[in-house]
Amino acid sequence: MIRYRLACAKGHEFEAWFQSSDGCDKQIERKLVQCPKCGSVKVAKALMAPSVVTAEQRETTRRRRGRSAPAAPAAPPETPSTPQNVSAMLTPQQRQILKQLKELRDRVVADAEYVGPRFAEEARKIHHEETPERGIYGEASPTEVEELLRDGIDVMPIPVLPDDHN
Repeated sequence: MIRYRLACAKGHEFEAWFQSSDGCDKQIERKLVQCPKCGSVKVAKALMAPSVVTAEQRETTRRRRGRSAPAAPAAPPETPSTPQNVSAMLTPQQRQILKQLKELRDRVVADAEYVGPRFAEEARKIHHEETPERGIYGEASPTEVEELLRDGIDVMPIPVLPDDHN
């Protein structure tokens, strides 16, 4: 994960986390990044100055605090864009959609059998009536999913939601 400082067209600055630099660029381009203050999707990366502390500054800080050992690093301040607070960045409509997706996913998980990495195999058995029809979920590679769809076996991914990464 990488953190970027962003700014909207109205000059509001905020921070957001992304999987990669490319992921950040693509989300901004597709207008998926929104200013938490005004909701604008006209967002660009802002300049970030690295925080570099010299040995002299560290020693001065230690003397001021009356310590001889290095202090434990402080936790980064929470911002509305940290993963723990993703919903704070969303509009009420987006929060409602996220809630509905979570309810749908929870219902699927509650009503279906987890088959893990055997998903493609089990889906084929059900499709060919080699085993009783039932709801299942598990893991499948992109290649396995393509093969299932090509064979006329309907599959659908279970949504991965922001809270899943916390």
